[in-house]
Amino acid sequence: MNTINTIALVAHDNRKKDLMEWVDWNFQILLPHHLVCTGTTGKLIKELMEEKRQAGEERPQVTRLKSGPLGGDQQLGALIAEGKVDMLIFFWDPMEPQPHDVDVKALLRIAVLCNIPTASNRSSADFLISSPLLEGGYERKVIDHSNYTERKIF
Repeated sequence: MNTINTIALVAHDNRKKDLMEWVDWNFQILLPHHLVCTGTTGKLIKELMEEKRQAGEERPQVTRLKSGPLGGDQQLGALIAEGKVDMLIFFWDPMEPQPHDVDVKALLRIAVLCNIPTASNRSSADFLISSPLLEGGYERKVIDHSNYTERKIF
């Protein structure tokens, strides 16, 4: 990982409050990194980061994509596939069916395929953000899937 990472932050509606509390708690750690967020989550995070920023502190880099159900999950998946995201923190709601579940599944699948660190709840996000590997020295192994062949059923 780099000294400055691109960290994707996503939260379903019922988990936005949890993610906002987590971002608030980890503001100083997140400040130097580039944050990429889907829709409303990005709006809320950008407002929070600006609110907490002290005079003279660097401006937080927050890029907003479209809302998840309107293509934001797919945009984020494309960024991951292009190697432009270093970490995914996705507070998803396992108790509420989502109209874009297929997009969510595709996003999580591409994160695994591209071998990026992924957190799905506050505990795993805490482990990722507090890792000494966040500040550099970690080189993520990118798996070459170009020789992938279909599984044989029999």
